[in-house]
Amino acid sequence: MTNHPNGTSDGHIRWGILGTGFIAGLQTQDLAGNGFTVQAVGSRTLESSRRFSERFGIPSAHGSYEALVADPEVDVVYVATPHTFHYTHALLALNAGKHVLVEKPFTVNAWEAQELAAQAETQGLVVLEAMWSRFLPHMARLREIIAGDSLGQIRKVTASHNQNLPKDPAHRLNDPALGGGALLDLGVYPVSFVFDVLGAPDTIRASAAMTATGVDRQTAAIFEYPDGQQAIVDCALDTASSNRAAIIGTDGWIDIEPTWYNPTPFTRYDNQGNVLERFDQPVTGRGMQYQAAEMERLIRAGVTAGTVLPPAESVAVMAAMDEIRRQIGLTYDADTAREGSSNE
Repeated sequence: MTNHPNGTSDGHIRWGILGTGFIAGLQTQDLAGNGFTVQAVGSRTLESSRRFSERFGIPSAHGSYEALVADPEVDVVYVATPHTFHYTHALLALNAGKHVLVEKPFTVNAWEAQELAAQAETQGLVVLEAMWSRFLPHMARLREIIAGDSLGQIRKVTASHNQNLPKDPAHRLNDPALGGGALLDLGVYPVSFVFDVLGAPDTIRASAAMTATGVDRQTAAIFEYPDGQQAIVDCALDTASSNRAAIIGTDGWIDIEPTWYNPTPFTRYDNQGNVLERFDQPVTGRGMQYQAAEMERLIRAGVTAGTVLPPAESVAVMAAMDEIRRQIGLTYDADTAREGSSNE
């Protein structure tokens, strides 16, 4: 049994969906449309679970997350709850012996991320961050170009993620109790992208403006590297932009069109501005099936980490996010909970 490079599945691995919100619907739609087997869904209430199962034609509906992860007909669980629950719900699934695809950001902080990675490794299970953009065709081609050195030495990476999102103080995006703020919800995309291209930085310099509820309204950061390379990332949750990204090298550059983290074209130029390549591969649906295909590939291969986004890199990304939050003065309850556990 093999996965196919276009993000399809042979259907033999059975998925359970933990959560019934907006992002759960998007992932399930791409799973169902590309040959993946969605076996069950679990929610806090049976009513919500049944509505979701009827919408997508899912055989089993569970009225609790515990019942979902205990389902013997589920092999892998997709965790689609808010940020602050990723750690708890992923751990719940791992302890039930299930492989886990965890919606981004992987967790709220690096401590939680390390705990999940270690638990999965101990149990011989796959835990994969659902940073879906990493697995899209244009991102795979970008990695091929970078590996081929046609850009020369990469000197700079830029990436933005700005959206005009709900401003209701009670919305999860503005609620510190739910890990609200631009950085965790939006900034994780450009931060992860920079790690994909340049790896972990030596130093980070960050700045932010905060909302009245105490989360970051907009954040910008400069990542600095030993050989002088820089990455500039920014995010905002109350202002929209074109959301472009660029990779700039001594022998050329790549311009990734709006919206860079979605399936989108890019153009590669030499350092005189001549077009060397135009990449524009159509993608079915939103494109979330590619991360699911990678998940199934890892499970079938019997390995707990791949090369595109190993758990150790998700941990490193969260460590960078922690440093940004430290500099901008943004803390969450999960941070103090960790401090309390370490003092026991």
